[in-house]
Amino acid sequence: MNTAILVGMLLFAAAAVLDLLPRPVRGSAWHAALPYLLCAGGSGCLAAVGALALRGEQEIPRLGFGQWLGFGDSGLAVDRLSGLFWLLTFAVAVGACLTAGGWAPGRPAGRGPAAYAALLLASVAVVESADNVFLFLLAWESLTLAFYLLTAAERRRTGAALATVGFGKASGAALMLGMLLASARTGSFALPGFTHLQPGAVHSAVWVLLVTGFVIKVGLVPVQVWMPRGYAAAPAGLRQLMAGVAVNAGFYGLWRTLELLGRPPVWLAVTLLILASLTALLGIAHAAVQGRLERVIAYSSVENAGLICTGYAVALIGACRDNARLTAVGLIAATLQIVAHAVAKTLLFAGAAGLESDTGTGDLERLRGAGRRSPWSGVAVAAGAVTLAGLPPTTGFVSEWFLLESLMQQFRLPHLPYALAFAVAGALVALTAGFASVTFVRVVGMIVLGPRTEDSKGAVSRHADLGPTGRAGVLVLTVGGLALAALTPLEIRVLARGLRDLVAAPTSRGALKSPWVVQPVFADFSILSPTWLWIMMPSLLLAVVAVLLIGASRGSALRVRRTPAWRSASSGVHGDDQYTPFGYANPTRRVLAGVLRTRTSTGAGPTKAPASAPPEPTTTVATSGVLHYSSDVVEVVETYVYRPLLRPLRALVITVKRLQSGHLDAYLAYMLIVLVALLAVVAGLA
Repeated sequence: MNTAILVGMLLFAAAAVLDLLPRPVRGSAWHAALPYLLCAGGSGCLAAVGALALRGEQEIPRLGFGQWLGFGDSGLAVDRLSGLFWLLTFAVAVGACLTAGGWAPGRPAGRGPAAYAALLLASVAVVESADNVFLFLLAWESLTLAFYLLTAAERRRTGAALATVGFGKASGAALMLGMLLASARTGSFALPGFTHLQPGAVHSAVWVLLVTGFVIKVGLVPVQVWMPRGYAAAPAGLRQLMAGVAVNAGFYGLWRTLELLGRPPVWLAVTLLILASLTALLGIAHAAVQGRLERVIAYSSVENAGLICTGYAVALIGACRDNARLTAVGLIAATLQIVAHAVAKTLLFAGAAGLESDTGTGDLERLRGAGRRSPWSGVAVAAGAVTLAGLPPTTGFVSEWFLLESLMQQFRLPHLPYALAFAVAGALVALTAGFASVTFVRVVGMIVLGPRTEDSKGAVSRHADLGPTGRAGVLVLTVGGLALAALTPLEIRVLARGLRDLVAAPTSRGALKSPWVVQPVFADFSILSPTWLWIMMPSLLLAVVAVLLIGASRGSALRVRRTPAWRSASSGVHGDDQYTPFGYANPTRRVLAGVLRTRTSTGAGPTKAPASAPPEPTTTVATSGVLHYSSDVVEVVETYVYRPLLRPLRALVITVKRLQSGHLDAYLAYMLIVLVALLAVVAGLA
């Protein structure tokens, strides 16, 4: 297996080198897709290593680097937890790379993005398997660099790239402080040595710093503001690698922190539970009202991060109470949500890239009916949207069911603060699930199933609809996601193996009521059989069709009356008489006005003759004008948290800039002050 690890990393390196080499301006589609196919091959190798590591029947696969990094022995060690994350991360990465390969031939000739994608994948692999502090931090900074290069690749939104790298550096700084603090106390740079860190102030400080560093990467409130901007600024065909693959490195860090440090501070677990559930609601609230498809999907990533961290916080509270079953149900719910998010987000961004390549825009108003002209892209968007809406029989339904069931266990906790936190989180997650359905009905109904806009009727697709490799990626991800839902009991057995170092495998396998029925670990509470759903739902559909065919009189029950889709006005009304994405989302803006700080305005303007019904010579057009209505929302955290900090930050920068032109004796004094402060900190921690 060590050879497979080496081969996978070498394939990433080959993809980067190939992309940076000069290539023919008019080369075939395979020239552009080849680097991504190499990345897919490397991802397949690492996914296979992860699957074998889960068996745990032989020595842990380890690719050692010896002492050459300078901070003790280091290497890539794939234990059960690393194997689990390698499997779920790089199995999805195979499909993501295939879809990127289908997108690449349609973009302008140029070098760089495939190399950045290879750097991102290699960095994620090292983060999820490093056994040394320095190696982990080096890979984490490389991941931040890859995010920056991707967001700055098209040089359209430099502000988004700077925000991405700024939050990435803050994440790295928090992780460096936390890990060096733990290393100073344990006397070792080996990550497994953190298990020897004794409870106390240092232990709590390390917990806080590591959780802070990882939640910045996954996008929890109030540090989520970089994510919608960063994802939207990246090349369209590579956003799925950021959202569906790379973000798993942050979740891995949270899981590994629980394994290494054990019981967290109680206040941290409760705070994380409230923040995570609030993040979920705020993320889906903004996703529901966005006007561009890529921003809908990006804000949905914020929502999913909140749902995943809600399950993780349940597990932390279980660890605080020494309740192994509560820890197990929280971890299983969160990990199932990671799987659903990775598959669905990859499909959504891949389909969105295909639609954007075809129409030249991500504007929802202009994407209406685009899925009809690009069916493979439409299938990807529909499959991802239905999964994230939590509809049966998808894996998104199973993961959200587990999450809600885990939050219903508050009566098992003796203290009122825990019960109140669970109740608040449960209410927020339930609201999130409801608005998620509304959000993705708009996406599927308008883009995939909706009528074509006037300017798209009769148009010919300008691209190959993801190409052969992209279609293969969509097929793999769609079929794989649906199969995971049908085989949920087998998936839980795999998760129990991977989580064995966090919670005992027999406890995790308590989620299996019987071979094909699952429960939220606690027996006799509730049950679900996703496998039977897959059998019964199609059977009921066939039964209804059979009844119609048998009982219909002369086929009258099967007669179809055709009317324009999404029609919302009576005949004779001029102009757009169908629902639009803006109009469909407007009730959500009004209902969530307190959360979104919705702003509306009205005004009068001149009347124009409708394009669909040009005026005849005898027609008179009113000159009194018509009423125009506009509505928008406010990014609450950015507006009320970060913008007020800009003025004092600018003042601080101006003050610090004065240090650039000073005297040598002043510089020496600054260095002496810093040295004394560092010595005082080290002496205090010794």
